[in-house]
Amino acid sequence: MVQEATQLMLDEKHEESLIKSRLALRHAIAIKNNNLIANCYNTIAANFDQLTEFEKAFFYYRKGLLYAQKTKNYKLHNWLYNNIANIYCFDKKEYTKGIYYYKKSLEYSNKIKDTSQIVFTKLNITWAYFDIQKYDEGYPYLKYINQHHPKYGKENTLVALNMLNGMYHSYKNNNNKAIQYFEKAIKKGRQLNEKSDLSFTHLEYSKFLFKNHFYKKAYQNLNQYNTLTEEINNDDKLKKANIAGINLQLDEYKREIDNISTKFKTQEQLMIENQNKNKRISIIIISSLIIIIILLYFFFQNTQLKQKNKLKDIQRKIQENIITASINGQELERKKIASFLHDNISALLSSAALHLSVFSAKNQNNSEEITKIKSILIQTHYKIRDLSHRLLPSLLARFGLFYALNDLCEMNSNSTLHFDYQSNIPSTTRYNEDFEMRMYFIVSELLNNIIKHSEASQAIITLNEKEAKLNIEVKDNGKGFEIKQYQTIEGFGLNQIRARIKNMGGKCTIHSTINSGTTISIIAPIEYQNS
Repeated sequence: MVQEATQLMLDEKHEESLIKSRLALRHAIAIKNNNLIANCYNTIAANFDQLTEFEKAFFYYRKGLLYAQKTKNYKLHNWLYNNIANIYCFDKKEYTKGIYYYKKSLEYSNKIKDTSQIVFTKLNITWAYFDIQKYDEGYPYLKYINQHHPKYGKENTLVALNMLNGMYHSYKNNNNKAIQYFEKAIKKGRQLNEKSDLSFTHLEYSKFLFKNHFYKKAYQNLNQYNTLTEEINNDDKLKKANIAGINLQLDEYKREIDNISTKFKTQEQLMIENQNKNKRISIIIISSLIIIIILLYFFFQNTQLKQKNKLKDIQRKIQENIITASINGQELERKKIASFLHDNISALLSSAALHLSVFSAKNQNNSEEITKIKSILIQTHYKIRDLSHRLLPSLLARFGLFYALNDLCEMNSNSTLHFDYQSNIPSTTRYNEDFEMRMYFIVSELLNNIIKHSEASQAIITLNEKEAKLNIEVKDNGKGFEIKQYQTIEGFGLNQIRARIKNMGGKCTIHSTINSGTTISIIAPIEYQNS
């Protein structure tokens, strides 16, 4: 499809090319093929470029370059950099940026060792330098082109090459050579009917003739330039009119599709209504019988069910209280152990290392044993500090839940599994310390479950605050599981998380389908800091 769209563009069938390339782009994005996406954007841009819609062309060339940079398609890099440079130089008149992009294009021409493309790119660089009267900077490129163009250059660039030689010799006051090259460029331009390059040649030739006081001939060439420019402008107007026609036709296509869709929906609705009428009486009779049976069943079973439900509620509350007490105990022990390690053991190790350093300094004793002891003390200090941070992350204590969760996502992301953190709550927001710690370890356990069991490549953690409740959604694209069959796993299990959230007065819902990922939603009443 991409090749067909490109060929249609080359055949100047821009409407068909745009439709085909946009369709190809949709499929390329669906399969996440950066090379095809970049090619589609390049083709779309090239269509607008030929239709003189330079702003649109520039936009799509830049998008194509973003995706091309994710590939090793150096030929495509070369095209895109060159096309962007053309727009900078010849439409935006931003020559510094244009020359930068031409030189980037030249780098990729050299990488793919395409001498023909090297000649073409150096021709553009020469033209850009000469256009801003930097002839000495452009001349090395012109010299290379003169040397290699006979073998590797294209015939349609001969007009521009002769014109550039004429401009350089005009700058050097080599009048005979300048005239010779300008005349050759005009002759070749007429043969090839290259209106654009021919018009520029007449303009530059008229400047040269005027400078050397050949006023009559200068006026003739200027008149030729004006005539050709008017023809080119008329051609551009026709192209722009074609663009308007293309847009109108695209709108017509959309309207036709909408009309067909509306007719189909109307017919489908009529069929459904007819089917509903035919089924309605049967459904009413069957429903009535079913309702009577159900009412009778519930009448006899109601008492037993109430007793069973009461027993289950009591058992569930006991279990939830046990789980809550267990987790509260774990969190309290975490805080105590972390505080003890940080405030006592870590401080004692630091003090011991300091005393040992003072002793070594006073006694000028740098024995191997003392050096090893100092190293062991420092390593032990760092390990205890790391253990303290794992038990109670310092980022959670110092900066709050949202900094800590963002850091947790970044820390657990890798090339195989990426955690995306999203929140519309300011990261400086603080809640009650115990509430923040509970929510942090719940989310941490959910992330551990994804890492260990889901086989996912991407997970999204979304947080928002609504009506004094914290809404948390953890979604992955992993293998999923049967919700009815899931079992408690190590640490917090899903059952334990659900019980804990319920005990807090919140709600935890789990949605999972085999091979379609898992979504866990938590809504918990916020416990704010005491004022």
